[in-house]
Amino acid sequence: MKAVFMDYTGTIVQEGGKEMQETVMTMCQNSNLHEPKTLLKEWWGIVKRLEAESCGDSYLSEDEIADRALNFFVEKYQLKADLEELHKLIQGFWVNAPVFSDVKEFFEACPLPIYVISNNGIQYVSRAMELNSLSPAGIVCADMVRAYKPHRELFEKALEVSGCAPEEVLHVGDSYQSDGIGAVSAGIKPVLIIRNGPNEHPEITTVKKLSEVLDLLH
Repeated sequence: MKAVFMDYTGTIVQEGGKEMQETVMTMCQNSNLHEPKTLLKEWWGIVKRLEAESCGDSYLSEDEIADRALNFFVEKYQLKADLEELHKLIQGFWVNAPVFSDVKEFFEACPLPIYVISNNGIQYVSRAMELNSLSPAGIVCADMVRAYKPHRELFEKALEVSGCAPEEVLHVGDSYQSDGIGAVSAGIKPVLIIRNGPNEHPEITTVKKLSEVLDLLH
């Protein structure tokens, strides 16, 4: 192995934090969807659908997708809130979401260069790395290839940036669909991190914490 690719949201940072909590609270209080868990499920479903449809000439940035998702809530759930302020909160989430407790230790202990592979804009991921004193060897984001995971273009761009062949890296992520299928499509070995809950994909190497990834690098 010559490098480690790592997903950002759900692997390095949590899908939560102050900004996300405030976003959900505001939307629940100002729409017909009052249950936070239901709202979050609907939100992520819309975002993932828009990402899947966004590629090449039809590509939308994460900021554009966030705006479309908010407008969807306006139309379907009668959301009545300041959309510009909600968008700013979402941008804050992309930057300030708390890192998982095992991330900094992994970055320090990993003997190989780490490349962050993210659907989020590079300006947000770069700032998050800086704020958390994390120093990846590179950051590869969807904007660079106008395609989101699991499209193979994003993984192939990471191979280009790292100078590695597919068999020389592994990709660590929390999503079977985005990270597992996406990595395999580019010939890269996927490693799913499932910090909580059962392993529903025994055909893929799975870890419960990042320190276990170190044993896979030899």
